[in-house]
Amino acid sequence: MKNTEITETAHYLTFRLQDEMFAIDVAQAREILDLLPITKVPRMADFMRGVINVRGSAVPVVDLRLKFGLACAEDTIETRIVIIEIKADEETTILGAVVDSVHEVLEFKPDRIEASPHIGKRWRTEFIRGIGKYDDEFVIIIDIGKVFSTDEPLLVQEIENDTEVSEPGEASE
Repeated sequence: MKNTEITETAHYLTFRLQDEMFAIDVAQAREILDLLPITKVPRMADFMRGVINVRGSAVPVVDLRLKFGLACAEDTIETRIVIIEIKADEETTILGAVVDSVHEVLEFKPDRIEASPHIGKRWRTEFIRGIGKYDDEFVIIIDIGKVFSTDEPLLVQEIENDTEVSEPGEASE
């Protein structure tokens, strides 16, 4: 069964959550950061870790493990924050996604990507663009925009607007 949504060869950034390999369109990944101090913000959803300072801007940070319903894990030396750009309703939202590790950028041709299986599915299929195969492992290609297409981008935008981050040496009002 081939995925009809992916019609062109594309590059995907791969990362791990628990024992699974995931990928997002490389065009949505702005940068990859080592784990930074994360400032907690009150009344956030459980999967929201807080905000980080990225060149003077407050960027909300999501724990993708928790967002996907996986068990919480201790951060390791391999833990990374992927800065992601999500476009929805003509607005762009920037957020950080905590992942267990980042691997590489892979190229997948449409004929190498299959649709998500409908039997025994562990993941919500509306979030999955397809499943690619790399070496002997499956790579779950997710549509990160759909993952955050409910109220989460609004929550993220509220945090961005309500939180001001000062550069080192500057005072916040």
